[in-house]
Amino acid sequence: MNCRPHCAACCIAPSISSPIPGMPQGKPADVRCVQLDAKDACMIFGAAERPAVCSGLQPSAEMCGDSREQAMHWLGHLEKQTQP
Repeated sequence: MNCRPHCAACCIAPSISSPIPGMPQGKPADVRCVQLDAKDACMIFGAAERPAVCSGLQPSAEMCGDSREQAMHWLGHLEKQTQP
C-alpha cells in the first residue's frame, strides 16, 4: 500500500519521543511535524536523521482507512491506548 497524497496523518496524530530535526524533544500527539512540506510530504524521508519510528511505520489498510480522517481517528485511538 502506498501513502495517500496530502494525508500525513502518521506525521500529525501520534506522538514521537525521539528527536526530529527541528523538534529536538520529539513531537507531541496532534502536532504537525515540522518536517512536513506544503504538500504534506516528509522533507527528511530516506535521510539518516529521520527517526526509526517514522521509517518503521508503514501504511496499511487498517491504519489508513479510506480517508485522512479515518487515519487520524485510528492513530489517535492507538495513541490514547498506548499512553503510559
